[in-house]
Amino acid sequence: MKLFVILAVAALLAGGVAFAFARTPQPIDRTTVRTLDPNRYMGRWYEIARYDHSFERNLAQVQALYTLQPDSRITVENSGVDTRSGRRGVAHGKARTTADPGRLRVSFFWIFYSDYNILDPDYRWALVGSRSPKYLWILSRTPTLAPETLDEILRRARARGYDTSRLIYVQQPE
Repeated sequence: MKLFVILAVAALLAGGVAFAFARTPQPIDRTTVRTLDPNRYMGRWYEIARYDHSFERNLAQVQALYTLQPDSRITVENSGVDTRSGRRGVAHGKARTTADPGRLRVSFFWIFYSDYNILDPDYRWALVGSRSPKYLWILSRTPTLAPETLDEILRRARARGYDTSRLIYVQQPE
């Protein structure tokens, strides 16, 4: 009987450890690109897909415009159409470069900045994350991406540990 209890406890512990490892999410690789040409990155980007978050909820036709200023600051203009009202809203922000070429610090409110990690830019499309694994964006220079290009970007995001099933695909004009 004593042996049975010991074996049962060992089995429960082993099962618990196996369950814990099975439930542990894969770590996210948020390593940014080593080099970035800021001039090539500037301009208009269309949001193809994103993780859901409150500050973009119910937005379609989302676009971002990055403009490099003579003093090396970057102005940011994000816009999107509220799917409930049909009105386009615009948020004006600013960004600054960091010692890490692939990381910008972006602010839309006073002195509060967030990381903007450029994970994989092709300059025709970009995979962008943050310090937090809760944020992920797929951006493109055009309102749509070829299916094979999107598949490759999704593959790269999954290889970094992102759950691409959580992406919301953004309606863009045809």
